[in-house]
Amino acid sequence: MIRAVVFDLDGVLIESEQLWDRARKNVVAEHGGKWRDDATRAMQGMNSEEWAGYLHDTLDVDLPTEQIVDLVVDDLLRQYRQHLPLLPGAVEAVRRIGARWPLGLASSSNRVVIDAVLEAAGLGDAFAATVSSDEVHRGKPAPDVYLEAARLLHQPPNACAAVEDSTSGIQSASTAGFSVVAVPNRGYPPRDDVLAEAAVVLDNLDQLTESVITVSSR
Repeated sequence: MIRAVVFDLDGVLIESEQLWDRARKNVVAEHGGKWRDDATRAMQGMNSEEWAGYLHDTLDVDLPTEQIVDLVVDDLLRQYRQHLPLLPGAVEAVRRIGARWPLGLASSSNRVVIDAVLEAAGLGDAFAATVSSDEVHRGKPAPDVYLEAARLLHQPPNACAAVEDSTSGIQSASTAGFSVVAVPNRGYPPRDDVLAEAAVVLDNLDQLTESVITVSSR
C-alpha cells in the first residue's frame, strides 16, 4: 500500500533541461571549454558537485568547481525569474495527489533552485520533505536522494511511489525500492529498458490520479 508520493522536479514539474543546458553552455563558452553532443545526457541526474566536475574535467572549463556551480545557478535563476517553465498540469497534479498522500520531492537541483521554484509556483507548502542530491552522498541514478526522502517522510521505500521522467531518475527511484510512475521526458526520453522498470507510464500529468498511484503499488 502506498503511504507517500515523491515527485522529481526537473522534467516532471518544470521543463527545465533546455535552461540548464543554456546556463551550462554559457559557462563553457565563456571560460575556455568545449561542449560535447552527449553532455546533456551525461549530466542528467548528477548533483552539482558531479556536474561541475564534469564541466571542469571533461568539458575543460578553466574555473574552480565551486565557481562553476555559482555561475550556472545564477544564470538559471535569472531565467526562472523571467519565466518559470511549469509543465502543464504540474500544480494541479501536486495538489491532487497531495490531498490523498504526504508528498516529498527528490531533485538533482540545488537547494536554492528547489526553494525558488516551489515558491514561485505557489507550492512551498505542498511538500512534507524536499531533498536535493547535493544533500546526499551521490546523485541519481544512485538511490540516495530517494532513500533520504523516504526517511524524512518516515516511510519505508516500498511504501512510496515516485513520479519520474528520465533514465537516471527512474533508475534511482527503482533501485531505492519505490514504485515508479513514469511521465517520460519529451526532449530526453528514458531508455526503453529502464522505462520497463516503471509500474505505470503516463503521457502527461493530467493522467496522474489517485487510482494511478494506487495501481502502481507493487
